[in-house]
Amino acid sequence: MNKLLVLKSILENNSFTKAAKTLGYTQSSVSQMINSLENEYDMKILERSRVGVKLTPQGKTLYPYIQEAISKYQSLQETAHDIRGLKTGTIRIGAITSVSCYWLPKLFEEFKKKYPGINFVLQQGDYGDLLNLVKTGQVDFSIMTAKYGDGLDKIIIHNTEMKAFIPKNHPLAKMKQIPLAKLVNDPFILVEGGGYSEPLNAFKNAGVQKPDVKYEIQDDYTIMAMVEAGLGVSILSELVATRTDFDVVCRPTVPKINRPVAIVSRNKETIPIASQYFIDFVIKNKDRLN
Repeated sequence: MNKLLVLKSILENNSFTKAAKTLGYTQSSVSQMINSLENEYDMKILERSRVGVKLTPQGKTLYPYIQEAISKYQSLQETAHDIRGLKTGTIRIGAITSVSCYWLPKLFEEFKKKYPGINFVLQQGDYGDLLNLVKTGQVDFSIMTAKYGDGLDKIIIHNTEMKAFIPKNHPLAKMKQIPLAKLVNDPFILVEGGGYSEPLNAFKNAGVQKPDVKYEIQDDYTIMAMVEAGLGVSILSELVATRTDFDVVCRPTVPKINRPVAIVSRNKETIPIASQYFIDFVIKNKDRLN
């Protein structure tokens, strides 16, 4: 297992030297372990270059299984720790931008007060990215829309409203609610969903023509900056408007667009104990999410 952990650290650090320092090994020991691993599987797994380290094509095929093996090993360790009390562990989470910015920092802080030895690894992405992270075992679970990812375990923790964001001098800014049909003639900035889009589904379900999508962007704050600059209109989670100083107008849509947010995993009972504890903690505190 140490060889697999060394491989993972090399890829995370993009360096044999940094991985050795992180793990407390000599660089020669790290190199020897990787050579041993490659001999064991009879294939070249890593390629070194002037810009760092990357997986070979064969390594890319093998690596998801290595990640799954590491995850199961960590789950085994944490189960043993749980018998003595949850003192150590790593929780790997995938999350959409609005969740990682507005909910997770406070939840991390409060959870670590009770379990100070627990560490968090957070990865952000669109829905497609987050599903892939769950399916390949790179994260224990993702927090994302419940409307995407059939076949996975889902626990709904919140219903978030999505709202229209428009420039402050836009004619629609005077309205208290904005019909979706009013947004189809402006350049539309679509938040990239990785294969699923609540805004586009909302237009379709309302029987309204598809908006004039000019840009597809993953980052909510880039979209807000573009709306502020008058480059178009958008529909984003209401959370995005709560802690920003972008000079834009946020309005409910007609009909309303609700996004159920869920904890999505392959199987809650098989993920590491620390992650199970954190999921239970989030569920217990879900009424405080806003």
